[in-house]
Amino acid sequence: MKITIKGIVLLFVALGMQGQLNAQGVKLPQASSGQTLIQDLGLGKVTLVYSRPNVKGRKIFGGLEPYNKVWRTGANSATVIKFTDAVKIEGQDVPAGEYGLFTIPNKTEWTVILNKTSKQWGAYEYKEADDILRIKVKPMKVKDKVETFAMQFTNVLPTSAQLHIMWENTAIAVNITTSIDEQVMASIDAAMKTDKKPYVGAAQYYLDNGKDLATALGWMNEAEKANPKVPYIKLWKAKIQLKMGDIAGALVTAQAGVDLAVANKDDEYIRLNTQVLEDAKRQAKSKSNGGVVTRTKTFTTTEVRRN
Repeated sequence: MKITIKGIVLLFVALGMQGQLNAQGVKLPQASSGQTLIQDLGLGKVTLVYSRPNVKGRKIFGGLEPYNKVWRTGANSATVIKFTDAVKIEGQDVPAGEYGLFTIPNKTEWTVILNKTSKQWGAYEYKEADDILRIKVKPMKVKDKVETFAMQFTNVLPTSAQLHIMWENTAIAVNITTSIDEQVMASIDAAMKTDKKPYVGAAQYYLDNGKDLATALGWMNEAEKANPKVPYIKLWKAKIQLKMGDIAGALVTAQAGVDLAVANKDDEYIRLNTQVLEDAKRQAKSKSNGGVVTRTKTFTTTEVRRN
C-alpha cells in the first residue's frame, strides 16, 4: 500500500502520543470505540469491523463529514466488511471476501462503496480504481439524534438482511441477499443417502420454500413411523397436509399433536398444534360454505394444569 507524507505524519503522531502515555502508565479509553458485528446470513456469515465516533455537538454531514467526499464510514481505520459466501448488495453480485466499506454522503443520495483494499487508515489512500461495487441509496431522517455512530443488521431473514448505517439525524439502509437453495438441496440429497436421514428438517425446508409437498409428506410419514408420539412431528405433518389441501388429514394430525402435547404437559406444542387445528377448521368452514365441521376437543393450558 502506498504511504503518503500525511499518512506517515498521522501515524507517528498517534504512535508518539500512545508511547508517551504507555510510558507514564496511563490508560485511556479510545476516543472512538471499536465494534465488531457478526451476522449469520444464509449458510455463511457477515463480519463488520468499525470504529464509532460521537457527534459531540458538531454538525456531521455537510460539516465534519463533507458532502460528495469519500468517507471511511466511521473513525480510525477504514470500516471492514467480510462475507464468507457470495452475496448480492442491492442486486449486484459481490464475491466472498473482505472489503473496505466506504460511503459518499449527500443530502439526497449516498454512494455505498466496497473497495478491494480492506486494510487502510481512513480514506487517505482510497483509490476508486480498486472499487468492486458502487451503489446508490436514499438517506432517511432520524427523529431522535444518534450520538454514537452505529451500524446494525436488521430485518434478518434466512436469505436476506438490511445493513443500517446511522449517525446524527441521518440513516441509510443497504439490502443484502444471498442464495442458498442449490447448496441446501444438494445437502438434503446427500443426507438422504445416509443412515441418518433428516426427514423433519428436509420436509420443513420443502414446505417453507415451495418444493414438492408430496415428497415432504412422505418424509414426515417416515419420521412419524419412527417417533409416533412426538408432538412436533404431528405439527409439521399437519402443516404440510393443510398446505396440500388435505384439510381432513390436517385436522386429525393436528388433534393428535394436541393430545400428545397435553399428555406431555408441553404448553408450547399444545399452542402450536392448536393453531394449526384452528386454521384447518377455518379452511374447512370456508370450503363447506357454512356446512357442518367435525368438532374436535382442544385443551387450554389451564385445563392441562388442572389435570
